[in-house]
Amino acid sequence: MSAPSHQSKSRPDLNETINVSQAHGKLARESAATLREKRLAEHGDEPVSLWVILACGIVLLIAGGVLGNAGTLFAYGSTFRKDYVRGKAPGGEDAGPVPKAALAAFSNRGQKIYSKCNGCHGADGKGDGANYPSLAGSEWVMGDTEKLAMIILNGLQGPTSTGKTYGAGVMPAQGAGMSADDLAGVMTFVRNSFGNSSGDVVTIEMAAEALEISASRANPGTPVNAEEIAAEHMKMLPGEALDPTTLVNPATLAPAE
Repeated sequence: MSAPSHQSKSRPDLNETINVSQAHGKLARESAATLREKRLAEHGDEPVSLWVILACGIVLLIAGGVLGNAGTLFAYGSTFRKDYVRGKAPGGEDAGPVPKAALAAFSNRGQKIYSKCNGCHGADGKGDGANYPSLAGSEWVMGDTEKLAMIILNGLQGPTSTGKTYGAGVMPAQGAGMSADDLAGVMTFVRNSFGNSSGDVVTIEMAAEALEISASRANPGTPVNAEEIAAEHMKMLPGEALDPTTLVNPATLAPAE
């Protein structure tokens, strides 16, 4: 005899599949989301939103400026005195660049000037042997400084100290716009680089004398040649020698204080 129909309806449907794990996981996720959205403090108070705090702060700031006629908060004249200059922090005085030995400082300046000579004489100062002579061990680079200064400032026509004529036989003048500082630097650099080691410094005073000697030539603006060099410029530039170890300001090349 079959069971009553009302009892069969109260039993679970055995054909219905329920994934208990998924159901519990979904419930846990929904509960966690609800807690994040409805965070409550220990006593049941919801924390104040940061945006509310910021909005209130802006309102109070504007209200204070309007009601208090800006007070001293926005009054530049009240905050800063006329002609006010901020003082330096203790120990923050500008000491300038670190002094260097004169030979190194002048050579560093000269290396920058020499960069425009790389195309002819090369970064190693050895030229190419055909069109451009080597500066390494050159008689006109070493020894008397006036002849080297005249060649740099005015250029060279004809053969070099070895008697050989290179390329077109003309070295262009390099003195246009060259200051005494620049000339002193590049002369010191080439006389102490590429294997050259004169060990001395061509000073700014000496370079200034070279500029005057160059301007007073019989044919200023024209290249010098071997005959003129031998007759007039085989001597040292006038000026007091500078100890290569003397500390100088690398920016100005002046003796360090």
